[in-house]
Amino acid sequence: MYDATVNDLKPLRVLVYSDDRDVREDVVLALGTRPHPDLPSFEYVHCATEPVVFQHLDGGDIDLVILDGEATPAGGMGIARQMKDEIYEAPPVLIITGRAQDAWLATWSRAEAAVSHPIEPMRLAEAVIDLARTVRQSR
Repeated sequence: MYDATVNDLKPLRVLVYSDDRDVREDVVLALGTRPHPDLPSFEYVHCATEPVVFQHLDGGDIDLVILDGEATPAGGMGIARQMKDEIYEAPPVLIITGRAQDAWLATWSRAEAAVSHPIEPMRLAEAVIDLARTVRQSR
C-alpha cells in the first residue's frame, strides 16, 4: 500500500490581494514556496482588484486568502466580510492591518488571523502556517 507524503500533496493555492504590488511581493518573499516542511508547497495567485479576487474565489480552487486591509479602493477587511457572507465554506483569511491596534477590525471582518504592516516575515509565516494546517486537515 502506498503512503502519501507531504511532497505528494497538491500545492495549496494562496490568494494574495493588495493594490500595491510591493505588498504582494513582500508576502510571497516572506513565505516562500514552502513555509514549513510539514505542509505542501504554496502556489500563489496575485490579485490587485476586488473583482479578480471574487473571480478566483468563485472558481473554488483557492485554499487560503491573504488580504491587505489597507488596499484601495476595496479594503481587505470589507472583502473578507463579504466573502464570509457570500461564499459557502469560504477559505480561511489572514488580514494585514495598518496597525497592530486594528486587529479588532480583522475580527469584525471574520478573518481567522491578522498581522500588521510593516510585514514581519516571521509573524506572517507563523500565522499563515497555522491557517495552512487547518486547510491541510480539512482536505
